[in-house]
Amino acid sequence: MRFFKQSPEVWWKEGQSPVSEADYAVDKFLREHLLQARPDYGWLSEETTDNLERMQNARTFVVDPIDGTRAFIEGKATWCVSIGIVEAGRPIAGVLDCPVKNEIFDAAAGGGARLNGHIITVAPTRSEPAVGGPKTMIDALDHADRRDFRSVTYVPSLAYRIAMVARGEIDATFVKPNSHDWDLAAADLILEEAGGMVVDATGERLALATANSKHGPLAAGSGALLGKMTRILPRFR
Repeated sequence: MRFFKQSPEVWWKEGQSPVSEADYAVDKFLREHLLQARPDYGWLSEETTDNLERMQNARTFVVDPIDGTRAFIEGKATWCVSIGIVEAGRPIAGVLDCPVKNEIFDAAAGGGARLNGHIITVAPTRSEPAVGGPKTMIDALDHADRRDFRSVTYVPSLAYRIAMVARGEIDATFVKPNSHDWDLAAADLILEEAGGMVVDATGERLALATANSKHGPLAAGSGALLGKMTRILPRFR
């Protein structure tokens, strides 16, 4: 937290996404400590140049040092540190640490999902479900479906937005193309253990920590609502 609201140095990546000195510092800290504890794990992080030798390891840490860098830079609360462990293409453990909000989401495969130690689940079916994500994707829904949905304020941190689905705060969210494994690994498992799914345009769960860390359009949610959302994803490939 020593960089938060302290005007950290910021650089701009290709595509005009920001990265701050805090991102690099957190990445270095996590890489050193996690790999010291588990030297036989691979490493995939937004702020580390990818080395495909990681694929020789049975398990891989998949990390976003700060998911929601823009919010962090602007002194806003909605950002988190995302750490997932992936085995055979699927997350088996995940943590989202959101320090400004004093929230820690965690999950282990088969062990449920928790927020600050308390079990969380997706929301029950509602007559007017709240759907997050890019407006262009929400607007692409069939008129009859869109009329039944309630859109919510856009939350740029993808991991946190999926966690909002897992805790039942919103019912579902779209994910625009070009998200990466580090945005998704921890949140994917947290949502799955809470009773939902993140799926691609074919309706399949994600394959993570492969040679290609980038994903197409996705939807995160549960039940019939997720099916309605998945049907429009091919338009955004």
